[in-house]
This record gives sequence, structure tokens and C-alpha cells, in this order.
Amino acid sequence: DMAEPIQQLTRNNNPQERQTIPFTLIQRKEKLGDLLYEKRQYGKAKWACIKMKEKQYEQSICLGFMKLMRYICEQNSSGLYLGITIPIVTIVHTNESQSAMTQAVTVAYYLPEVLQDEPPHPFDSDIIIEEWPSTIVYSR
Repeated sequence: DMAEPIQQLTRNNNPQERQTIPFTLIQRKEKLGDLLYEKRQYGKAKWACIKMKEKQYEQSICLGFMKLMRYICEQNSSGLYLGITIPIVTIVHTNESQSAMTQAVTVAYYLPEVLQDEPPHPFDSDIIIEEWPSTIVYSR
């Protein structure tokens, strides 16, 4: 099922073609010289998002990522490979009291700068295009 998207990604797996999302570094945490995480602020932008709720957290992330990869690799209204932006963001959801994580996660792909004004529409109705306000992200 993922053969075509993986082949497309492999054909386009040139590190120079990966667009890093523009951000402002807020904090960097290291331990013994190894980077543990960065706290980043991303500006207002459009993202392709999918919310998943599988039995296991890891399944939700994996399935959401695979659906986004199909969107990135031609299953969109432009019919074109959209290009990779990094990182792909995973949002963990909590219950109403914010005392526990739920099974739901959102996996999100930042649309490349050239697509921000007019993002291609996804063929998969589970994927939605959202405009996020300036956002804080923790990256590993």
C-alpha cells in the first residue's frame, strides 16, 4: 500500500530538497554534549493535519504519517510530489482535566513556503488543511 509513496520519497530523497521549517530557537537542552531537545517557535502557517485514534499511540502516529505521505506523494489536487519539510509534528492530546494522555494524536506536515498561499487539497478526507497561529514545538 505504501510502495508508491516510498518509491516517490526515495526518488526525491535528496537532503538539499528537504525544507526545514523556519523557526526561532527558544531553548536548547543538552546532556553530555548530546542534544536532548529544542524548544522552537514556528510562525503562523498552514499545515496538513490528520487526527488518529488507534489502540496504541505508536499505531496512531505511524498510520497518520503514512496517510500524510500519500498526500505529499501525489495524492493531492496538484498531482505532484509536494516535497518534504522537517520535522513532521506529532501532537499528543490530553483529557479535559489535562491529567492524562488520550489515545488520540494529530500528525501534522508543514506545507512548503511555495504552497502556503494555495495548498493542494488532499484526496483523503481525513486530512485537513489548518492555519496555525504562531506555535511552540519541542523537537528531538
